[in-house]
Amino acid sequence: MDYYQKLALKHVINASGKMTILGVSKTSQKAIQAQLFGDQHFFEMADLVKKSGQYIAHMLGAEDATIVNSASAGIALSVAAMVGRGSSYHVYHPFSERFKKRNIIIPKGQNVDYGAPEEEMIALGGGKVIEAGYANMCTAAQLEMMIDEETAAIFYVKSHHAVQKSMLSIEKALEIAHQHELPLILDAAAEEDLKKYLDLGVDIILFSGAKAIEGPASGLAFGKAKYIKWIRMQNAGIGRAMKIGKENILGLVGALESYLVEGPESGIHMRKRLAKFIRDLETVPYLSVKEQQDQAGREIYRAAVTVKPEASKNAVEVINELKENDPAIYTREYRANEGIIEFDIRAVDETEMDQIVLRLKEIMQ
Repeated sequence: MDYYQKLALKHVINASGKMTILGVSKTSQKAIQAQLFGDQHFFEMADLVKKSGQYIAHMLGAEDATIVNSASAGIALSVAAMVGRGSSYHVYHPFSERFKKRNIIIPKGQNVDYGAPEEEMIALGGGKVIEAGYANMCTAAQLEMMIDEETAAIFYVKSHHAVQKSMLSIEKALEIAHQHELPLILDAAAEEDLKKYLDLGVDIILFSGAKAIEGPASGLAFGKAKYIKWIRMQNAGIGRAMKIGKENILGLVGALESYLVEGPESGIHMRKRLAKFIRDLETVPYLSVKEQQDQAGREIYRAAVTVKPEASKNAVEVINELKENDPAIYTREYRANEGIIEFDIRAVDETEMDQIVLRLKEIMQ
């Protein structure tokens, strides 16, 4: 008996992407082997945390790195580090009025809910959110005008969740931050290129260990040594509630070793797999289909399915019916209000694609 049966769980076909609500991704074999080693051995944990970070930093070409239990934890810990700025007193008294610089400036269109609100993670670290610009735009001037004597850091979100239209670039945000001697914290949780932002000189870069990297539940903060040291200090404070186990630390190390050699699925290969899926989807009544690149510009290609107006069901109803059966089929629902359902095939094999097409035919007929 497997755990689907034992716990009375549905099987899931994940055409949504690397989403936390579905367990994010399939862990690589090397990561599983590294986790097993961690499970069966003991370590001086402070030493493991520090040296695993140094090892990863060496692989990436960063000054330093530290493994945390999620990218969300990385946000809170990074903000706490910027408020405390290396103070041991702050570690034990993180909300003391001694620490006046708490303002974290974020473009308004990037203060998004990615499964939890960015502003909540910033507040958890003791920061005060200051929004720059408007919901549909943020210029360099709008960002800069929000800086004052209580600003602790600039915060930037690189994500498909965030507004892309009329948004200043990471390079420009970094330039402004450094002109004012402030660090830039970059939430790049679901990004794929680990070295791109290091080359730009970003101070603190946050990645999910379980998304593109296909490691266990974990997160990675890397960048400038001074700031990473301050983040690591938080393990004796609020970081205690966000600690990560030895098995997941080593699991992420193993996953990164694989990822830096193999990388993610190439856009060319993904489009080749997607082409047949799109042709099959086009045989489903009342649907029109096209290839759609990721809105944030990543080399990720999806099938964008529009439910035609003459269909007896709308996109939201189709999405709900796809989830009802076993296996439950999960899609990207962000554009359902426009009548569009997106299918992300990164974790979908050919057999599962056939199941999706068959189920859609049942629903639409």
